[in-house]
Amino acid sequence: MRRSRVVRARGITKSFGDVVALDGVDLEVEAGQVHGLVGPNGAGKTTLLGLLLGLAVADRGRLEILGAPVGRTLAVPDGVAGFVDGPGLYPSLTARQNLTALARLRGHDSAAGVGEALEQVGLTDVADDRVRGFSLGMRQRLGLAAALLTRPRLLVIDEPANGLDPAGKRHVHRVITGLAADGAAVVMSSHRMDDLAALCPEVTVLATGRVVFSGPVGKLAAEVGDLDHRLLTADPPAAREVASRTPGLRVVRDPQAGPDDGALVVRGPVQALDDLVVRLVEAGVAVRGLAPVVPPLEAAFLALTGTEPRETEEDPR
Repeated sequence: MRRSRVVRARGITKSFGDVVALDGVDLEVEAGQVHGLVGPNGAGKTTLLGLLLGLAVADRGRLEILGAPVGRTLAVPDGVAGFVDGPGLYPSLTARQNLTALARLRGHDSAAGVGEALEQVGLTDVADDRVRGFSLGMRQRLGLAAALLTRPRLLVIDEPANGLDPAGKRHVHRVITGLAADGAAVVMSSHRMDDLAALCPEVTVLATGRVVFSGPVGKLAAEVGDLDHRLLTADPPAAREVASRTPGLRVVRDPQAGPDDGALVVRGPVQALDDLVVRLVEAGVAVRGLAPVVPPLEAAFLALTGTEPRETEEDPR
């Protein structure tokens, strides 16, 4: 059964003077979905997030949020919360005081709601510390707590894992997946491909203000083509011989490998890599590791945005 559409953008264009930030952008996000927004610096991600949060209005195109068309005035749409370029906080106030002040500005006066939001992002222990002493990651988590106060149906967040340690990252991931499980939609931008792979079933890739891909993460990764993989075995010379005779594979030199590293780097499609593993087992060569030099999602991003990763050199042997 198709879920309700929370965001529907068609032909969104936005310019700042002579700079075209968004050029005919389409975007659809459904309820219960975490949708990733990625692209290099200057691609238009922040501008698009700002439009969703009511911080800017489009020059052309149509934007609907939660079934209602977005007007021409600057205002946060009902049911929407989040932040771009970092959350706005009062450094001289404590975390609890920040959230209490925001709750009152929004017409709420619930100490229980503030406490619950702090607990969700893992800041209960520092609730009464002044924000000026918070790290970047703690500020990000407090900004997320502020967004949770309104129980949004659409959460819009910019680089939610920025500056987070593993514990903080776990809290943020739990909040995002929990919101989606409860039926909210989440649009998040990130430069971290591991976060996108863990959280986002679908992504939209922007480059120079245009959409160059939008769809399932699996489809994006599958479109990369041949990838370089580092192969570590118990017998590198024998592995090299087997790899050189495997159809569809090329042996390349890894510029980061030392002379005694023992790793082999091979380039080819997934099917050829599967064939290689079978051939190595048949030849009695123990496989200790096989992993992409550049993760597939990152490689796809680099290829689509015109920032190709450094090529590894062909092995002259």
